[in-house]
Amino acid sequence: MTTALIFAGGTGQRMNSRAKPKQFLELHGKPIILFTLEHFEQHAEIDNIAVVCLEAWIDELTLLLRRYDIEKVIRIVPGGVNGHESIYNGLAALSTVCAPDDIVLIHDGVRPLISGELISANIAKVRQCGTAITVEPAVESIIRSIDGDRIDSVPPRGNMYTAKAPQSFRYGHIWGLYQRAKSDGLATIDSAHLLSIYGEEMHTVRSTPNNIKITASADYYIFRALYEAVENQQILGL
Repeated sequence: MTTALIFAGGTGQRMNSRAKPKQFLELHGKPIILFTLEHFEQHAEIDNIAVVCLEAWIDELTLLLRRYDIEKVIRIVPGGVNGHESIYNGLAALSTVCAPDDIVLIHDGVRPLISGELISANIAKVRQCGTAITVEPAVESIIRSIDGDRIDSVPPRGNMYTAKAPQSFRYGHIWGLYQRAKSDGLATIDSAHLLSIYGEEMHTVRSTPNNIKITASADYYIFRALYEAVENQQILGL
C-alpha cells in the first residue's frame, strides 16, 4: 500500500496574508492545497492520503474535500508547532493504517505543481532503494558560513542539489526515525535532514520542472503564472 502524507499545518507568516493561511489561498476559486491533493487523488498508485492541517481549518478542509470529490483522504490531523512536529503527528496517525513495508510519500501542501511522473518516480525509487529524496541540481554556488559572515567553504556546484518534495520512505523506517528524534529532543528541517543526522543512506529522484513551494507572496504569483501558462497551452494546443 502507498500513502501520501500531505502536511499543511503552517500559518504562512511570510505570505503577509492575514485572512487565510497560505495553503488556503485561492487560484481561480480553488485553494492551493486542493491543487496539490488532486495530483495524489488522481494517481493510480496512491491508495490513501493523510493531511496534517491547522486545527482551526480542519472543518473547512473537510468541506473542501467533499466539494472537490477527494475520496482518498482517510485522516486529517492537527499540525504541530513546526514542520517536524506536523510530520510526526501525521506519521503517528498512520500507525493503525500502514504496515512497516508500506510506502509513504511526504509532501508539502503548498507545493501544488507536482506531477504524476514525479510521484511514480518516488514510488519506484523506494521500491528499488528504500528511500527517495526529490532533488534539483543547484544552479548557483552554495556558500557555507557557520557564523553568517566569514565564508567557510564553497562546494563544487556540480555536486550540489536542493532538496524538494516528495520525500519518500518505507513507513516503518521513517516512523521509527521520527520516534527516535522525539526521544532525543530533535527537531529537523525536513525528513532528509533527519536521515542525515542519523547517518541513514538516501537516494535521489530528479524533480520535474517548476516544483516550487509557495512560501512568500512572490511564490504565489509565480505559481499563478506557471499554472496559467500550462492551462493556455492546453486550451490553444500550443
